[in-house]
Amino acid sequence: MLPPPVVGQSLRGFLRPLRWHAGRPPLFLWRPRVQCRGVQSRKRPSHEEQRKSRNETLLTYVAAAGVAMIGLSYAAVPLYKLYCQATGLGGTAVSGHDSDLVESMEPVKERVVKVTFNADTHASMQWNFRPQQTEIFVVPGETALAFYRAKNPTDKPIVGISTYNVVPFEAGQYFNKIQCFCFEEQRLNPHEEVDMPVFFYIDPEFDVDPRMARVDTITLSYTFFEAKEGQPLPLPGYGYR
Repeated sequence: MLPPPVVGQSLRGFLRPLRWHAGRPPLFLWRPRVQCRGVQSRKRPSHEEQRKSRNETLLTYVAAAGVAMIGLSYAAVPLYKLYCQATGLGGTAVSGHDSDLVESMEPVKERVVKVTFNADTHASMQWNFRPQQTEIFVVPGETALAFYRAKNPTDKPIVGISTYNVVPFEAGQYFNKIQCFCFEEQRLNPHEEVDMPVFFYIDPEFDVDPRMARVDTITLSYTFFEAKEGQPLPLPGYGYR
């Protein structure tokens, strides 16, 4: 049996007797044991568990994205309507007119503007759609009435929805529609034909805007789409001609 080490004896001096007395490799090795408080060993998740966790996370993101897309598809038309009509962006006519302003505004008699009308349908839309008049002449500060006509030549009912824009785009902020058929679903039964009115005016401020000095023609364009769930509408001023 080995004698206990003397206090202050070096580690080398303590291990030397092991070689002298044993004459062979020692029967045991001394290893210091270090223990950290508050740290517990955790079992590492297996590869299968990690893969399952990643799949669950991915499915959660996909489901959330799907719900968001459905919500946006239902909100697309009212959001498009509010944004475009409030800003006049992309040649979109402005709504929300003041009835008192309409009654009190003074027509600018010396400034005559020609308003032309255009009608289009999306490739999947089977309606016949056209303006009742090709052009009318108005002055800023004066109301005007125009008509479009739509017909469903098929043997099934079709629900349509329209968008519109104004060219040149900068004139959109002065083109105010009092009544129109845009952004509202229109249902036509088989072979039904209807007239659709557009009641509008050009703001008198049009005449004092330097950018409008050389503008003497404004084109109002409508495009009808078949109303389907998730059907995207074009951005203002883009997507059709």
